[in-house]
Amino acid sequence: MVNEKINIVIVDDHPIVIEGLKMMLKSQPFFNISESFTSGSEIISFIRSHQVDIILLDITLPDANGTELCREIKKISPETAVIMFSNRSERSIIMQSIQNGASGYLLKNISIDELVVCIKGALSGNIVFCNETKQIISRPSQNDLPIPRLTKREKQILQMVAQGKTSAMIADELFLSPLTVDTHRKNLLQKFQARNSTELINRATQHHMIEE
Repeated sequence: MVNEKINIVIVDDHPIVIEGLKMMLKSQPFFNISESFTSGSEIISFIRSHQVDIILLDITLPDANGTELCREIKKISPETAVIMFSNRSERSIIMQSIQNGASGYLLKNISIDELVVCIKGALSGNIVFCNETKQIISRPSQNDLPIPRLTKREKQILQMVAQGKTSAMIADELFLSPLTVDTHRKNLLQKFQARNSTELINRATQHHMIEE
């Protein structure tokens, strides 16, 4: 594809984003913005009758979820590289997009130089990410972290924290000093890598460690 123009289609529900991308990419001699759309139904209709090398696809569209739309596009046109192009930075969305066949995931604050490198990488068959996305996916999700090992006392205190009880209330109920309870609570925060009690409860709940 050295001497041929790369056909790129942009799908985004914000016309200003589309225009901005066109301005950024038109300086690249081998890129051709063949079309742009603001809805999922339009791109599906288009790829049924047109050859497209790259689709820059937003996650949020008025009539479709971008990750699911990516799956549909790949069924119709497996050779088309779909790069998600979004403001959404949740790790779960990034990973779901890749599972659904996306060739990459870029955030909209990407530079033109990085965008060009990623487009070329996707055309070569690589999975591409901008630097910020790489940082996001390199951080393990809570489900990836090992389940903390708790002492019997820590389990007791965890349940009481989840019930909304204060350190003073827990200390009184368990016949402990408030200082001892605070020490256990700090240990729990550390074991769950949580910054506060709310995060602690959320993460313990994800691991099914909070009794109903």
